[in-house]
Amino acid sequence: MENITVLGSTGSIGRSTLDVIRRNPDRFRVFALGAGGNADQMFSDVMEFKPDFAVLSDKSGAEKLRELLKAENSDTAVLSGYEQLSFIASHESCDSVMAAIVGAAGLVPALAAVKSGKKLYLANKESLVMTGHLFIEALRKSGSRILPVDSEHNAIFQSLPQTEQERLGFCHMKDAGVSRILLTGSGGPFRQLPLERMPFVTPEEAVAHPTWSMGSKISVDSSTMMNKGFEFIEAKWLFNLNNEDIQVVIHPQSVIHSMVQYVDGSVIAQLGNPDMRTPIARVMAYPDRVESGVGALDFCSLSGLSFFEPDYNRYPCLKLSIDACWSGQAATTALNAANEIAVSAFLNHSISYPRIYEICSKAVDRHCGDTISDVDSVLELDKKARETATALL
Repeated sequence: MENITVLGSTGSIGRSTLDVIRRNPDRFRVFALGAGGNADQMFSDVMEFKPDFAVLSDKSGAEKLRELLKAENSDTAVLSGYEQLSFIASHESCDSVMAAIVGAAGLVPALAAVKSGKKLYLANKESLVMTGHLFIEALRKSGSRILPVDSEHNAIFQSLPQTEQERLGFCHMKDAGVSRILLTGSGGPFRQLPLERMPFVTPEEAVAHPTWSMGSKISVDSSTMMNKGFEFIEAKWLFNLNNEDIQVVIHPQSVIHSMVQYVDGSVIAQLGNPDMRTPIARVMAYPDRVESGVGALDFCSLSGLSFFEPDYNRYPCLKLSIDACWSGQAATTALNAANEIAVSAFLNHSISYPRIYEICSKAVDRHCGDTISDVDSVLELDKKARETATALL
């Protein structure tokens, strides 16, 4: 029985994780749940899964949860405050951690899990975007293990030889006969929108992803392909890649989640319905496979699979991300911080859609030369880049 801490339990990845656990009660037990401030959803989950701990970083939400559970005579301990997320991620009774808190807020708890030697199911992009080299070094020192949840990285993981699956962060692709990673992306809802329409795109249009059901922030990132750029940065660290080792490919149907090309001409791909429970079940049960609740892909119903090179005029945020990846950790940290500010402003109808790129580009230019030496300096740069982006609004 594996004791799992689920960070971001009330979000979309957290909900899918709990569903996989629900379907496999003989293998997994919820040790702790962590989230922001959704007391009602947390109450429902605590009553069902009966974890040892429930953490809400929002103190008023935690107080409400405490009262709700007290009325039910629940034995679950309720903790409040952001720092308690690291406590449940590194607790001695925890075996593994699902890191699914969106944004920079997920960084410190995920790193706490790695430093304490937990097996980490990584769904938080920012952990590697902001602290790639620090994160991998912590992995090396602790002997922790990281398994990728993002559908694209999980597809790459599944398409690699077992030798490389067993040493993520320290892969030797050339030794394994890998010539290139092909990172697929749907292109989002604006793949065919005339470029002159971009300044008039609304938040409602941007969050209407054609194939995936996601939160509003990540849906906007998908529409700009900033999300794919962050995945590019993640892939560099997860699979120890150089610039020539990875290519982004537009694949609107989202059936092939990514591919691995080998030196003998073979290409191995992972296919499936667009449902996050598949990669979640894969990493949690690895090396076994368990029931995820996702139906099998019906090939006879597919109308066709298409692939395109990304147009950087349409997706300047993707080009910005790729350039930042090879510029260094300061550039990617500043990019992530500025993007969170810009996307939030766009969703609040405060800026136009193209301004997301403009703000991010200027923030990267201003901070790409900053020095990063440890997590504190990363968080300080994150703060400065957010201030820069806010000023640019």
